[in-house]
Amino acid sequence: MPAICKQHDHCLKTALDQAEKVCQENDARLTEVRRRVLELIWAGHEPVKAYDLLTELQKNDPSAKPPTIYRALDFLLEQELIHKLHRLNAYVGCTHPEENKPCFFLICTNCNSVTESHDDAYRKLIAKVSKSYHFRPQATTFEMEGLCQQCA
Repeated sequence: MPAICKQHDHCLKTALDQAEKVCQENDARLTEVRRRVLELIWAGHEPVKAYDLLTELQKNDPSAKPPTIYRALDFLLEQELIHKLHRLNAYVGCTHPEENKPCFFLICTNCNSVTESHDDAYRKLIAKVSKSYHFRPQATTFEMEGLCQQCA
């Protein structure tokens, strides 16, 4: 099991405050449903699937349907407040939405912990590869699976 966040109230508040700031800067609206979906994504500090989010959302809003979740997820992805982990087909909160830099993810196959990392060497590699292929990336996602320090 992933380590439980000892300051969860603080990190959840920070994530929601950052979301408000990003949406304000982008002139985007963080509706109650979008905010609730973001809260649910941050609730466990581990990847969460769309239908699990729907199940949780329906506890307070029985009328919520799959399009409700997918529209909220699309919005949160556009605002770069969350990331989609393609290998797991799941979502995690973005720990640094203000950085707007390429990041990569270390995914523990034992405890399911996910570490988001912003590394200057990775950013330079993406820039170098993109330039050599005359390619302008719009998004990059690199996911590495293995064992975290606690599980190794």
